[in-house]
Amino acid sequence: MALNANILDELRTLAGPGNVLTSREDIIPYSFDGTAALQQMPGCVVFANTTEEISNVLKLANKTRSAIVTRGSGTGLSGGSLPSADCIVLCTVRMEKILELDRANLTMLVEPGVTTLAIADAAGAAGLFYPPDPGSMKISTIGGNVAENSGGLRGLKYGVTRNYVMGLEIVLPTGEIMWMGNKCVKDVAGYSLKDVFVGSEGTLGIITKVLLRLIPKPAAKKTMVATFAQMDHAAEAVSAIIAAQIIPCTLEFLDRTTIHCVEGYAKIGLPLDCEALLLMETDGHPAVVAEEAAQMESICRERGSLEVRVAQDEAEGVKLASARRSAFSALARVSPTTILEDATVPRSELARMIRFVEAVAKKYRLKIGTFGHMGDGNLHPTFLTDERNKEEMHRVEEAFKEIFDEAIRLGGTITGEHGIGLAKKSFLPKFAGEAQMRVMRELRRALDPNGILNPGKMFD
Repeated sequence: MALNANILDELRTLAGPGNVLTSREDIIPYSFDGTAALQQMPGCVVFANTTEEISNVLKLANKTRSAIVTRGSGTGLSGGSLPSADCIVLCTVRMEKILELDRANLTMLVEPGVTTLAIADAAGAAGLFYPPDPGSMKISTIGGNVAENSGGLRGLKYGVTRNYVMGLEIVLPTGEIMWMGNKCVKDVAGYSLKDVFVGSEGTLGIITKVLLRLIPKPAAKKTMVATFAQMDHAAEAVSAIIAAQIIPCTLEFLDRTTIHCVEGYAKIGLPLDCEALLLMETDGHPAVVAEEAAQMESICRERGSLEVRVAQDEAEGVKLASARRSAFSALARVSPTTILEDATVPRSELARMIRFVEAVAKKYRLKIGTFGHMGDGNLHPTFLTDERNKEEMHRVEEAFKEIFDEAIRLGGTITGEHGIGLAKKSFLPKFAGEAQMRVMRELRRALDPNGILNPGKMFD
C-alpha cells in the first residue's frame, strides 16, 4: 500500500520539503543497491541531517507502522539496503562530518555518512591508520560498514569493522537515542550492546554516530605478486606462510578467469600463463617488513611459484595491489549481470572449496571468476551471467545453493563480509541452527515489536 499523504506531509515537516523525494524519477536510483537482479520501489526517500531528525522520523514511523529502510551509498551486495515495497528510505549520506580526531586516545568520532576513504585519509593525515578497507571504500559509508560489519583486503592481519568500533550512537525504533561505549580501552560494564548492533544490517536501530579506534601508521610496506601453475600450489604457499608465523596485512588470490579479465581491463602487466595469482603485502617496522617479504618470496618459490614480482617502490606496489582491487570491475565488463558472492571456509579447506566451485560451474554450465582473501579463507565466486535469461538464472541459484551447502559442510560460513540481507536469508537457518534463530528473532522483536526496521531482511 502506498504511503499515506498525511505521513508524507509530516515527513516534509520533520525533514524539510527539499529533503523528501516522492516522484518516480527521483526515487528510482534508490530502488536498488549493489546486489544484482534485485529492485523494489520505495514510497519515498528522506535525507536526514541530524540525529534528532532521525529520531522524529522513527517516532512517526513507529506510530504509523511505516517500514523504514536505512541507506548509505547503496554499495551493499546482499540486498541489505534494498527497499521494501512503498517503504520510507532513510538516507544518511548527508550526515558526513568528522566530528573529532583525538590523537591522545587514538579515536575518531564520525557521522554515518562519512566515506571509508575519507576516514582513512583523515587518519593518515594525522599519522594514524584506520585498517578496514572494503572494496567499495571510495564510496561506501561508515554507517553501512558498521551495519554490515564490512571486511576488506587487510582483514587477515587487522580484522573487520567490528574490531575498530569503540562506541555507537543509535536511534531505536521508538525514536529513543542511545549511546553505547566510550574511549576506554577496557570496559566490561554490562552487556556489550554495541556489538549487537554491529552487523545488525539496519534491523535493530539506526546508526547516527560512530566512535572508531585508530592505530599507529605502519612505518613501511612491501608488496609482491606470485603466480602459480596450480591453485593447490598457491594454497600450499599460503598455509606455509601462516605456518612460518607470518601474518601479512594482505594475502589475496585471483583465478585464471579473473587474471585475464583484470589484465584486459587495467593493463597492469600480469602474466596470463598461470592458474592462480597471490597478492601479498607485509607492513610494520622496516626491518621486519624486509625479512617477512624475503621469507614469503622464498616460500612461494619453494611451493612452485612460476614468478615472484616484488614492488620496487610505493607506486609499483599500488599498481600491483590494483590487480585485486579492480577484480570486480574487470569481471563486470564480461556479462550483463555480475553476481558477486562470498563464502568463507577454514584456510585448510580453501583449495578444496575452490575446486568445488570450479566443479559447480562446469555442472551448471556457468562462467565463474573466483577471487578473494586467501589468507582468511574468504572466497568471492563471481557469476558472469544475464538476469534476462531466466533459465540461466535458475542454474545460478542452484549453483549457489550447492556452494553455500558445501561451505557449511566444511565448517565455514555463508558470508564472510557481505551480510545476509535479502539474498542469503534462506540459507541462514541451516547455518545458524534452531536455537540461534530463535534468540535472534526474540532480540529483534524486543527492540522492534512493530517490525518497522528493514522488514524482510535477514529473516522474516
